[in-house]
Amino acid sequence: MLARMNKTALTRSIPYWLLLVLSIAAVAVGGWLVWDKTNTMEITLLDGTATNVEVYVGQAWITAGAAILAAGVIGILLALVLAAAKALIPAATPVVVEPIDWTADDDTLTAPSADPVVEEPTAEEDSDDQNGSSGSTATATKISVK
Repeated sequence: MLARMNKTALTRSIPYWLLLVLSIAAVAVGGWLVWDKTNTMEITLLDGTATNVEVYVGQAWITAGAAILAAGVIGILLALVLAAAKALIPAATPVVVEPIDWTADDDTLTAPSADPVVEEPTAEEDSDDQNGSSGSTATATKISVK
C-alpha cells in the first residue's frame, strides 16, 4: 500500500517515521559495532595479547558496522530531503462549497430522455456527400476513371 504524501502531513506519515527511526537505529548499531571492535582491537594489539580472531574478524565487523552506519546516515539524509521537499510544496487551497438550499424549487434541470434521437441521413444528403460514387480511391482523389 502506497502512502498518500500529497494528502497528509509528513509528520503523520508512517513510512516517513519508519525511515527516520530505522535510520537512527542503524546509525546507533553501526556506530556501536565500529567503536566496540576498534576499541577491542586497539587494546589487544597494544597489550600484545591480540589473537587472529580479534584482529582479522574484528576488521570484518568494523567493515560491516561502517556499512550499517553509512546506510543509517543515508536514511537520515533522505528523511531530511523528504521533509525539505514537502515544505517546498504549497498546501492545497481549500475549496469553498456553498451549502445546498433544499427549500428552493428549481425545475431548470431536466433528466435526459431514455431514448436518444438519431437522425438518419436522407437520400439527397447521401448523394451529395459522395457525388454518386461508391467511395473508391479514384473518387476520393478526384481522378476521372472511364
